Amino acid sequence: MAEVERESMEFDVVIVGAGPAGLAAAIRLKQVNPELSVVVLEKGAEVGAHILSGAVVDPIGIDRLLPGWREEEGHPFKVPVTDDRFLFLGPGGSLRLPNFMMPPLMNNHGNYIVSLGNVCRWMAAHAEALGVEIYPGFAAVDVVYDENQAVAGVVTGDMGVERDGTHGPNYAPGMALMGKYVMIGEGARGSLAKKLIARFGLADGHEPGKYGIGLKELWQVRPENHKPGLVQHSFGWPLDMKTGGGSFLYHLEDNQVAVGFVLHLNYKNPYLSPFEEFQRFKTHPAIRDTFEGAKRISYGARAITEGGWQSVPKLSFPGGVLLGCSAGFVNVPRIKGSHNAMLSGMLAAEHAAEALAAGRANDELTSYEDAWRKSDIGRDLKKVRNVKPLWSRYGTIGGIALGGLDMWMNTLFGFSLFGTLKHGKPDYATLEPAEKHSPISYPKPDGELTFDRLSSVFLSNTNHEENEPVHLIVGDAELQKRSEHDVFAGPSTRYCPAGVYEWVDKDGNAATDPKARDVRFVINAQNCVHCKTCDIKDPNQNINWVPPQGGEGPVYPNM
Repeated sequence: MAEVERESMEFDVVIVGAGPAGLAAAIRLKQVNPELSVVVLEKGAEVGAHILSGAVVDPIGIDRLLPGWREEEGHPFKVPVTDDRFLFLGPGGSLRLPNFMMPPLMNNHGNYIVSLGNVCRWMAAHAEALGVEIYPGFAAVDVVYDENQAVAGVVTGDMGVERDGTHGPNYAPGMALMGKYVMIGEGARGSLAKKLIARFGLADGHEPGKYGIGLKELWQVRPENHKPGLVQHSFGWPLDMKTGGGSFLYHLEDNQVAVGFVLHLNYKNPYLSPFEEFQRFKTHPAIRDTFEGAKRISYGARAITEGGWQSVPKLSFPGGVLLGCSAGFVNVPRIKGSHNAMLSGMLAAEHAAEALAAGRANDELTSYEDAWRKSDIGRDLKKVRNVKPLWSRYGTIGGIALGGLDMWMNTLFGFSLFGTLKHGKPDYATLEPAEKHSPISYPKPDGELTFDRLSSVFLSNTNHEENEPVHLIVGDAELQKRSEHDVFAGPSTRYCPAGVYEWVDKDGNAATDPKARDVRFVINAQNCVHCKTCDIKDPNQNINWVPPQGGEGPVYPNM
């Protein structure tokens, strides 16, 4: 097949991803040198369309990036935290943990409850006012290398490609956007970041990446049930004490409450369903009263980086750097990453601007790699580096108790009794064969407090062209049947929060017997909310998530 001819555009810096990291990088580049040409590519139909987070934001990043933001009209940081609660949930009751027991870094006073999508829309307006070019609806699908094998740009996806790979009547080839430096801020488990980490060995010598899946709903509640500024974190039920995860209620403005559930993806039981556990969580007596007479208005799901300090790969490579959640800068016990994402974008921008001012291009920004662990990002992550491995090793009760002790030791004395613990297996390798577990019987949704996946996906405003190529690539179909189905009882049908995957029999009905032979794997790619859990949790790493045609996927309002 002939090489596709592509138009090309050249910039000083190309940034992939209009999240907090990418936008902070773009803004800081123009603040340092207004003459720099900077472009940001965003695969969502608009900035913020694919952004999903709790979110309670530590303002350290935005304070440094836009120090006068509090005087601006229309900024999105409307609800400061006024009440901070931590609950341990049992099957029928709850225990509130005293705030004085919590390490100071867990205190949320001074932080803000926000829609992170709206924060990104607001940051994008600032970036454009400075002259940054932002192209939403353009997914970066590949990397361009120069003659020295350094990164020299990215290629956007072709449009108008038919399901069989042929060019349809509306076909338009993607463009090559060339840059002296390329910054990758795609979020957790980004497709280009995966390629670059593998190509340049960026993860060598580091612990494997660890992840969770975060599921979130936005509700309009009755005024009497609304407590603006309340942040409530919880752990325990409905999960058992060996399965890691937690949950939250965040009370925003306008009688809106965000409810979320995070499940660590190192779980063992292939019958476990994160979505169903989330629905069960809402029925707890300490939770359900908030939603009496309320209306659910949005739903979404997203992978979250959880490896922290030990799992952050090398961030610099010839011609570019990793930013934000592509690097893995989430602070797990705080359930916060946007502040570190902004700080990383600013840090990378400063080192790139310095290199450009010196006449450099397409070399390695080793100074950025050398700087981050000594910065506020490193100090934030180092204090909590053992919380995740302790939880994984000792379960919820023992792990949280030891993790709390370790955070106190790091805060008070600057060291840990545990040193720096390892995470162990990657998440895909923790799943156990189905024969070691029993199926879980989840209650049917009531349509008022609990829901099914398809009605939830509808609220995410997810859309993909029906006749486009499937963007969830199964490497070996026979392996998927022999292992994912026969050994693990088809966990893809449960870990996916959007009903993308099905194992069906010859009559098209759901196949429930893992020993059944005449079954086939069905991929409903049109449902995909781009959470990337399949890319992380498939036990054989046999599913590869790649971007669909630009602009497709969810369109999250106020998430």
